[in-house]
Amino acid sequence: MLHIALVEPEIPPNTGNIARLCAATNTMLHIVGATGFRMDDRTLKRAGLDYWDHVELQRHIDLGRLYASLPESRFVYLTTKSDRTYTEWEFRDGDCIVFGRETRGLPDELLAANRETCLTIPMVNPNVRSLNLATSVGIVLFEAIRQIKF
Repeated sequence: MLHIALVEPEIPPNTGNIARLCAATNTMLHIVGATGFRMDDRTLKRAGLDYWDHVELQRHIDLGRLYASLPESRFVYLTTKSDRTYTEWEFRDGDCIVFGRETRGLPDELLAANRETCLTIPMVNPNVRSLNLATSVGIVLFEAIRQIKF
């Protein structure tokens, strides 16, 4: 099973869409730290539609607790601050793909400590800083599934 971790997500519809994606792909969703919304938020629930019963969701106070819950997993960190693309990584079953906040991404200290496992989604237009969080999760998750399943 693959894992998606969202560190302090801020926008309810993004998290709802990601939850729906995780339900559709049997991917475990981990929410780390405080969210910028309540988990019973109307827009969060609407984005996830009626699939919430199919989402395997775990909450973690911090990254340390996430790491402790997945002792066999490799962790990869998505960021705009890397030159290594997600397609260069060889995904394996059990990997945990970590995404940061919509407005700030992952903390610089975390990225610096894990430089060798930081990945990016390349952008053709230099005027666009980043993609929507749910879109980014979909792109990387389906590449991981493609590699593992095929």
